[in-house]
Amino acid sequence: METAAFLIEAVRWWGIAGAVVAIVFLAIGIDRVEPNARGSYIFRPMLIPGIVLLWPIVLWRWAVLETGRDQWLLRHAPPRRAHGRVWLVLGVMIPLLLAAGLALKQEWPADYAPQKIGEAAR
Repeated sequence: METAAFLIEAVRWWGIAGAVVAIVFLAIGIDRVEPNARGSYIFRPMLIPGIVLLWPIVLWRWAVLETGRDQWLLRHAPPRRAHGRVWLVLGVMIPLLLAAGLALKQEWPADYAPQKIGEAAR
């Protein structure tokens, strides 16, 4: 039970940190990093769930844009370079996993007798 309690507490603190980041970012930061968001306040509540879940990325991206370290032309270069390797790995691993799953498939025990489930308690 300690693991479950720890996970629940970790999710709680993650949500609290995300809520603080969402409030600060939507009040101050979004106007500074996105010029098109200035003066538009109706859509901001829709961003709250995403910011709460992804708050470390929001803080990192906000810091990059605020300090001017963003290189607009190179921002998607690393993921594009990795696509070929990812497709190669997926093209090899998926058939291997399917073949391994079929080869290691276990048979149902022949001597297992089915049991009738009793009526649900009312």
